[in-house]
Amino acid sequence: MAENHHNHLEVPSVLVDDYDNNKRSVNVSSTELGTPKKRKFRDANIYKALVVAVSSRALFNVEDEHKISYEKGLQEFIRYQVEHENVPCKPGTAFAFIKALQYVNEKLLELDPQEEEIFDVVLMTQNHGDTSIRLINSINHYELKIERATLSGGSNPIEYLKAWNTSLFLSANKELVKEALENGIAAAAVQHQDVNPPTQQLRVAFDGDAVLFSDESERIVKEEGLVNFFEHETKLANEPIGEGPLKNFAEKLGRIQKKFPKTSASCCEMPIRTYLVTARSMASAGKRALVTLRSWGLEIDETFFLSGAKKAPFLETIKPHLFFDDQEMHILAASESGTPSAHVPHGVAQEYGKKDKVKKTLSSEF
Repeated sequence: MAENHHNHLEVPSVLVDDYDNNKRSVNVSSTELGTPKKRKFRDANIYKALVVAVSSRALFNVEDEHKISYEKGLQEFIRYQVEHENVPCKPGTAFAFIKALQYVNEKLLELDPQEEEIFDVVLMTQNHGDTSIRLINSINHYELKIERATLSGGSNPIEYLKAWNTSLFLSANKELVKEALENGIAAAAVQHQDVNPPTQQLRVAFDGDAVLFSDESERIVKEEGLVNFFEHETKLANEPIGEGPLKNFAEKLGRIQKKFPKTSASCCEMPIRTYLVTARSMASAGKRALVTLRSWGLEIDETFFLSGAKKAPFLETIKPHLFFDDQEMHILAASESGTPSAHVPHGVAQEYGKKDKVKKTLSSEF
């Protein structure tokens, strides 16, 4: 059995020494998680910030702990967490993404120390307070600037997302992600995987249809075939596609990106870089996608019209912190090649995915 450190844990101390301009000085101390450090930070205004809510299983790799809870019950999970609360959780799939948001904030505040439109990260966990001490210690160990959290004690945390003014919710629980999407909140289910941190520069890659755009065009592909899809897109080439579930998040991300002066010499070295990686063809269906982005005032740095080619090799080169797609086959292929991936379970692809699973189940039974 692991040594129990619960009895001699030093509780983190918070020393407020400067209220000017809403700044604080925080001294974080713990028994085994590194030397005490001072951090300067300014509380974000959640009504002006871009709020990213992240679950503990998305931020940290706690799959072994989750397995204990699932197989041995809550009490055994609590015992394990208390015994290991001075052992930092391993980084999870969304960890590097959250660190990159922190890097962008640093650059924003270098430009303007009073900037309010910054990223604010909220930890959303169904843990109880007693089992969350390990999460706090891990956050301090990795010097993550996460000061806000909901510890829901086993209850559904989705109802609190709107209270936090959430712009994006990342979770390892697909059912919670679906519920968030149904409530009009941009959300994605991260694929559990080991992640090698990419660059400091925040890189975000989006699929087009059913992610940035609505699934109206993809529905035609699924239900009427490619010939009718190309005819439809040609006919409506100058009409914007409807909004997809991540459109508002991408728009807010783009607004923050525009705060950084762009020159031809530095454009590739900006703190944020965005990518559209779509299965659409360029000549046959690309124009409408670009017309849509223009109508939204959304600038995407790099666009790839793959016309059905595999996405994974391009994502390996891009090295995004997260890749968002509505189709599980693209998510699995990307994650297997090392790309941190997040599934957006929205649109017609989910309906056809269920049909495919039913067919496979039936065929395996006979």
